[in-house]
Amino acid sequence: MPTAIIADDERLMRDQLKSRLEQVWPELEILDEAKNGEEAVALVETHKPDLAFLDIRMPVKTGLEAAKEIGSKAHIVFITAYDQYAIQAFDHGAVDYVLKPADVERLTRTVERLKARLTAQSQPNDMSIMLSQLAKQMGIAPKPDYLQWIQASIGQELRLIPVEEILFFQSDEKYTRVQTATYEALIRKPVRDLADELDPALFWQIHRSTLVNAKAISGVVRDLRGRHLVQIKGLTEKLEVSRSFVHLFKQM
Repeated sequence: MPTAIIADDERLMRDQLKSRLEQVWPELEILDEAKNGEEAVALVETHKPDLAFLDIRMPVKTGLEAAKEIGSKAHIVFITAYDQYAIQAFDHGAVDYVLKPADVERLTRTVERLKARLTAQSQPNDMSIMLSQLAKQMGIAPKPDYLQWIQASIGQELRLIPVEEILFFQSDEKYTRVQTATYEALIRKPVRDLADELDPALFWQIHRSTLVNAKAISGVVRDLRGRHLVQIKGLTEKLEVSRSFVHLFKQM
């Protein structure tokens, strides 16, 4: 029996697609369902289905990002509301798609193509180039690859530090200090370079020489000179906020 997983962040849409598939392809076994792209990738790894029905616009990972990770592990069928770029790409035969809400007649044509592919035992298409182009056209930009680790010196020792453990970076003329909750280390990369390589949602630049982990901020105070100072969880040290970056804390 052919097998599949369904990924859509709307439960009603998942239920409707399952119901329509039962009508037009009763032999198809739906192994599991996902609410986002990340769950979809995990389900493909776990169940190894023949097909993955992926909603294009999902949280955490979009359907396009999930499809890129799934690669040739399953035949991809995109679930989409009408979008001219998507329809043009899909109608060229690169991949199959289902329009929301799933229409029995249109779904039947998709199923026939899928059956033919499975019967011919054809390998899933390499869609990496098409997915990147489609993401740009649809305004779904792929997430950049931000730094996950920092290699830093602690005395004579080199250590790999996960970025989420770092409370802040602070540069002087020669080195950048890397501060965690339990130790500090040094690197030669300046803050201006780190600012381009770290996730801006996690690390905020509060000064031309300082990047701070937003999750490590416990509060902001003003001193007698009117300067804004960031308080870091677990540390007594405070970090100065330059005027250019005070706007980050207007809501705090």
